[in-house]
Amino acid sequence: MEDTEVVKALAALAQPHRLRVFRALVVAGPDGLTPGVIVEQLELPGNTLSFHLKELTHAGLVTQTRDGRHLIYRAAFERMNALLGYLTANCCQGAPCAVDVSGASRGC
Repeated sequence: MEDTEVVKALAALAQPHRLRVFRALVVAGPDGLTPGVIVEQLELPGNTLSFHLKELTHAGLVTQTRDGRHLIYRAAFERMNALLGYLTANCCQGAPCAVDVSGASRGC
């Protein structure tokens, strides 16, 4: 990923509602969710959700497809993994890092 793409993705996730939407889509997996289901799960107004989905889509973190009359939103897992890879590319100065169960890095 290019630096500008990383900044755009991180900026999109740096908002509580968008982060919650993205996490819900990650949990949903490849099946994705319709806006109606997201509204119910996260208790967001529809127009607010629409704005946040647009921002996440613009950042490349969410994809949208049509299934009949329904829109399905999915986390863009390849893009998410590229972002994580970018952020950890030079972790521990190239040495293998171990992560304990609390999520804190060891061995760096």
